[in-house]
Amino acid sequence: MRFLLLSLDAELEMDEAGNCTQALGLLAGGSYDLVLLDLNMPGLNGLEALGAIREAAPNVPLVVLSGEGSPEVVRAAIEGGAMGFIPKSSTPEVLIQALQLVLAQGIYLPPLVLEAAHPPGSPGSTLPAKSATALPGITPRQMEVLQNVIRGRSNKAIARELDVSEGTVKAHISAIFLALGVHSRTEAVYAAANLGLRFSDKQ
Repeated sequence: MRFLLLSLDAELEMDEAGNCTQALGLLAGGSYDLVLLDLNMPGLNGLEALGAIREAAPNVPLVVLSGEGSPEVVRAAIEGGAMGFIPKSSTPEVLIQALQLVLAQGIYLPPLVLEAAHPPGSPGSTLPAKSATALPGITPRQMEVLQNVIRGRSNKAIARELDVSEGTVKAHISAIFLALGVHSRTEAVYAAANLGLRFSDKQ
């Protein structure tokens, strides 16, 4: 894994943690561009670890690496705030491309999961990648809200981050759901992934 990650950048710096406690300690003492989480890491179960890391480092993109890639596990990871899910069965090329996408503020989900949620030719099927600011019907402020939703933040946390009321956040989320044709936060993440949205890195 270290060898593969170095192909992203020969000068890439990496820290490794054997369990969730060690990972939280590293996050508390350093600044990171990406967290790669194995759901089978010792200690807390994978989804509990995901929640703890998301709370400790809410602004750091997190990608889940797992030997189990069922739609239910992927959905749970996305609901927990992961911005990517990479099955361990993926080829090295796919793994690198997925990490590059997340580092570029995109969302990576396994193609089979996306196809199951939105079959080819359906309204939510994959479109070419685009800037989040170019999506018709959604304002720049709403894209900020959507980015926070994708990172698994609550309405209260989003309101605090953007210095608006929770009522305003709820109104933005309703407008986002309407524009994307979805009914839940998880569906919004899947839609954003299908649309190939990439967000600005100002957060």
